[in-house]
Order: sequence, then C-alpha cells, then structure tokens
Amino acid sequence: MTTKTTYKKPLSALAILTLLLTACGGNNGNTAEGAAASPASVTESASASAPASGSASPAVAGDSSQEKVTIEYWQYEYPAKVTLIDELIKQFQEQNPNITVKQTNFPYDQYNEKVATLVPAGKGPDVINLYYGWLPKYVSSGFLQPLPESAFPAARIESDYYPLVSAAKIDGSYWAIPTAVRTLALFYNKDLFAKANIAQPPATWEELVQDAKKLTEKDGKGQFVVEGFAWEPGAQLHHWYRDGLLPQAGGQDLSDDRRRILWADTPAGLEAFQYLIDFAVKHKVGTTGVFTDDATAFKTGHAAINIDGSFRLGSLKTDAPDLQYGIAPLPAYKSKSAPSSFWANAIPKNVSGAKLEAATKFLQFLTSKEVQEKWVEQVGELPAQRAVATQDKYLNDEKLGPFISQLDNSKAHFFIDETGERTLFVDATNEVLLNHVPVEQAFKELVAKTQKLYDDYWAKADKK
Repeated sequence: MTTKTTYKKPLSALAILTLLLTACGGNNGNTAEGAAASPASVTESASASAPASGSASPAVAGDSSQEKVTIEYWQYEYPAKVTLIDELIKQFQEQNPNITVKQTNFPYDQYNEKVATLVPAGKGPDVINLYYGWLPKYVSSGFLQPLPESAFPAARIESDYYPLVSAAKIDGSYWAIPTAVRTLALFYNKDLFAKANIAQPPATWEELVQDAKKLTEKDGKGQFVVEGFAWEPGAQLHHWYRDGLLPQAGGQDLSDDRRRILWADTPAGLEAFQYLIDFAVKHKVGTTGVFTDDATAFKTGHAAINIDGSFRLGSLKTDAPDLQYGIAPLPAYKSKSAPSSFWANAIPKNVSGAKLEAATKFLQFLTSKEVQEKWVEQVGELPAQRAVATQDKYLNDEKLGPFISQLDNSKAHFFIDETGERTLFVDATNEVLLNHVPVEQAFKELVAKTQKLYDDYWAKADKK
C-alpha cells in the first residue's frame, strides 16, 4: 500500500549532510537494498513511461528543432555499470544528436556527501542514480522533483511495473523509476544435495530445516566442514525476515503510514524470528563468520544452501565457474513472500527548461525494453517491467526464472536508516547466539529499538 507522507520545508545544508551520511552508509554486501551484496552487486535503475511492449516512446526520438543541451548523469563507481552506461549514452546520443550526456562517477562512500553538497547549490547532476531506500531523505531534503507526469503517468507505472516500485511513491507522486530490480531466492549446491540423497530443493519452512540438517557436515571436533544453511543475519537474512519470513507467517512489517513497527502486534513476528534464530542455536546447521561470510561459504562449496540475491549470479559465474548450483524460490509457509530492492534514476529539483526535457528523454530511454534486456545480459539484474521480465527467454532460464517467478509476491521495505536497522537486527541475533539472552527478550528489545529509530525520524520530519 502506498503511503501519503507529507514533507515541509527543507533542512539546512548541514542537517542534510548529517542525515545522509548517518542513514545511507556504505552499501556493502549486507545492505538492503537491497538485498544487496557488495557495492558491485547493486542494481542500476530507471523505468517509467516506456510502453509495456518496450518500443521506443516518441518522446525519446531525436528532435532536430531542439536546442543543443548537455546533461550530467551521476552514479557511483562500479565498472560493469559504468561501462554499460557509457555504451547506452552513445546509443542515446545517436538517437538524440542535440543532447550530450556526460557520466560522472564517485566512490560509493563519497556519493551521498557529493549529493548533499552540490545538489542544493544547483551544481549537481540532471539525472541521478540512487538506492530506493534513500528516497525518503532525498525527498524530505528537497533534492528531487517528482517525475514528469506527462512522461511517466502513475497509472502506467502501476500497470507496467512490479508492485515493489510503489516504494518510490511519496506524497502521491513517483520520484524515481528503475530499469532493473532484484529479489532473493534459495541457492543450493547440486553436488552436496546429490551426496545427501536430496532430490529437490526445499519448498517449505519445514523442508528447509530437514534438508539443512541432512546437508550439515562437521569434523571430529564439531567444527563445520559444510554448513547445511549459511547463517549470516548481517547479509541477506535480515531482509528475509522483514519481507519474507514475517509476511509468510501472517505478520506485517509497518503500519500504512510507515510510522509504526508491527512485528510484535501478532504472534507471527516472534515465530518468524524464532525460526530464523533456530538454524544457528537449535538446529546448529550454520553460524556467523565460519567461512568468512555466506557468499564465500557457498562459492567455495562450504555451504549447501544460501539465501541470496539475483545480483550474485554474475560473481558466481566469474569466481566459481565450475560450481554446480541451482536456484529455487524461497521456501513458503502460510503464504509466499520475497524481499526485493532496486536502484532508481531520478531528476534533481533544480533541473528545468531544456535540461529537464533532455533528462526526461534520457529517463525514457533508460526504461525501454531494449535497455532492460541489456541490463539483464550485462549486469544480471531482473527487468523492472512485467512484459519484459516475463518473456519466455527469462522465465525459462534456469537461474533467472525462479527469481522472476517471485516478483509478483515481492516487497521492497521502507527504510528509515538501512544501516541502522540492519545493525539492530544483527545485534539482536548476537544477543541470543553469543550472550544467551532468551529469544523473546531479544525480540522485544529489537522491536523497541527499531521503533525508536522510526520515532526519531518522524519527529524530525514533522518539524520541517
């Protein structure tokens, strides 16, 4: 459900910078967004008014009468994405000879600082790439303008795109649009499954526990040789809890106004938390840090099962070309649900006139069927539009198909502070695992601390 959130006057430049640096910290392998892995695995984004068929919109075609204009596109430094955008810029400029697009990149850790410093001064980009979880702060700080309704009608976005893009709708307007999206699925080692005489990947919560036990191997000292289930709450498991396990158990993450944490409002919240904790504490099929991290454990054959994102496909192909693995939808319980995330493209507030027209055309181009398909091929992310993603060549793909099959049941969490929220979740699991705090107590404290994070955010937002 889309929430109407009202923002008032913008913050001071110093306050803006402080908010972004504290709330949007590094998108390393453990962030949301995304269900993200490393900054290298973050999805590019931009989608909107391109027709569902993916054919070029008339607005994208070149216009010889248009004055010559140069626009700037910002994204953080990541070789695969930088290379692809360079390629796409050349194609776009051939179609629009009066528009020049300059790509500018910054190291990830400097990205939000540059935005906070330059955008308010009108010296920043004309199109900007950003993580969807940053949108509330970007909007409240006055960095962005809504997408032009004439080029990106809300009705078309909501009919053509997967529901998760509603996370980009604030105050009744869409502020950003993705080219690609990502979600989580179950990665399983086919050789280890065959060794354990398991014919199919687990499809339910119960089967996941049973299979993980069968797949776990330990040496004479009780140390893991193979984790049946890679257990790293700081990687993708905190996303799996919020937008996978919790709704599957019948619970709800946030209130409709995005102000209240609802995990403890029904027994589902504790049930899902207990289920996740039990893999390490009760079933002892995996634990944190035993093989560096979950991705490394799976890549090296030391984890039989891992919950990870579609962004992982590229690195597995490069780093573990001989690994025999499969992908399956996340195991279900009372219902189906999968976490999802995306990076999106937006237009800063001060862009106007000929630059706004050019920026809009560039956004339309970035959301075309052709670009979405190139993104799948070169970055490995999933098309943001249903009509593109549900082509047979993707649905029938052994690796991509299971991810795409979940998109209609996927959720993109509304983050106040992704880094802070993840840290609280990891701390709660450590309280149980390392300090032997009762699960009920750790869960209660997690909910209270997360709620305070939201209360503090909204208290500041309401004063603006």
